[in-house]
Amino acid sequence: MNARPKKSFGQHFLHEKRYIDRIVSAIAPRDGDTVVEIGPGEGALTLPLLAAAGRLTAIELDTDLIPALRERAAAVGTLTIIQADVLTVDFTALAQQLGAPRLRIAGNLPYYISSPILFHCVEHAAAIQDMHFMLQKEVVDRMAAEPGSKVYGRLSVMLQLACRVVPLFDVPPGAFRPPPKVDSSVVRLIPLAPNERHDADPSRVHAIVKAAFAQRRKTLANGLKQLMGADAIRRAGVDPGARAETLAPLDFVRLAKLVDDEQAAS
Repeated sequence: MNARPKKSFGQHFLHEKRYIDRIVSAIAPRDGDTVVEIGPGEGALTLPLLAAAGRLTAIELDTDLIPALRERAAAVGTLTIIQADVLTVDFTALAQQLGAPRLRIAGNLPYYISSPILFHCVEHAAAIQDMHFMLQKEVVDRMAAEPGSKVYGRLSVMLQLACRVVPLFDVPPGAFRPPPKVDSSVVRLIPLAPNERHDADPSRVHAIVKAAFAQRRKTLANGLKQLMGADAIRRAGVDPGARAETLAPLDFVRLAKLVDDEQAAS
C-alpha cells in the first residue's frame, strides 16, 4: 500500500521479507493467541501474525493507515484496530476485554517514544505473556546491559526488575522505508512470574533508581542524599561510596525497602 511515512510519528516501515519472517518466527504466534501489535503501519508484521493467530488487535495512531490495513486484513483473519496513542491504552483492561489471561505484544516502536512505551508496558506486566519489539539497537543494548557497563542505567534496572530481557538479532537500516540513520534490534521481554518479582513499592524503587542515575558520576551517598543517608545505605548492604552503575537491580530494591521501613518507623 506504500503509504508515505510521517516524520511526526517517527515512521519507518519494515519491508524486507527476510527480517519480517525472522521476527514472526521469533514471536511464533499460534492459533488462539491474543496478539496485540503496537503501530502496525503498513501491516508488514500484522498480516503474517494475523494469519498465524487467526485474530489480532492493532493499536494505530495514524488514521490515514487504517482503511488500507483493514482492507488487506479482511481475507486473512479478524483484525480489530484501536485508533489511539498506545500510552493511553490500559493493557490490563484490554486483556479482560479480549477475554485473555495474558496478552502477547509486538511492534516496531517509534524510536523517539520507545522508552515511555516500554515503561507503560511494564506497568501492565501481570497482564502480558511476552513482548517482542524492534527498537534502536542502542536502546536494546541499554535494556540488556549488566552492572558495570557504560550503558547500564535506569532503563536497564527498571526493565530487568520486571522482565527477562533477551536480545535476538539486529536489523539493518536498509530493511526499512525510509532507512533510519541507526541500526535496529529485535528484543524479547518475558515478564517475571509472581514469585520472581520484588515486593517493594514500585514508585519508591523508581524514585531511588532515578535519583541514583541522575548524575552518574556521583556516589550513592551524594545521589540519594535527599532520600536516605549513608548509614541507611550501609544498612541495606550497599556501599554508599559506590556509583549507581555498579549496583545490581535487586540492590535498588533493598534500598527502596529500607526507605519504606524507616518511614514506617518514624
